[in-house]
Amino acid sequence: MASVNVDLRSVDGTEAAMGWAAGHTITVDRPDGKAGGLGLGFNGAQLLALAIGGCFCNDLRYTAHTMGVALGKIAVSVRVDMEGEPLLTTNATMVVQCETMDGSDPQAVIAKAKAACMVANSLRQGIPVAIES
Repeated sequence: MASVNVDLRSVDGTEAAMGWAAGHTITVDRPDGKAGGLGLGFNGAQLLALAIGGCFCNDLRYTAHTMGVALGKIAVSVRVDMEGEPLLTTNATMVVQCETMDGSDPQAVIAKAKAACMVANSLRQGIPVAIES
């Protein structure tokens, strides 16, 4: 079984958090004026959308390499819809555009990446989330 660990800690002088994994960091915060937020970083919904789209971008590249297809430009947009109290994500929609370097149809690459995308497939199936203190 593979695992990934990330850590988050509060940022002194703010109510934001800094998250890191290996040598990469990201700032997490609420919008300016909301519950002490200063708008210093991404909120949870934005992070969820970035996880969905970012994982898919990586899987497009992994899949293309495996298939021997050279990709050019990739454009991925993700919308997450939320409602309720507490607020829950009710739907996520991803629009994918990519080009192959030889001008061939990229649909086979997109379809295989869709089948392999860890984040999208995990969310589709539902995953348990344990919160311990």
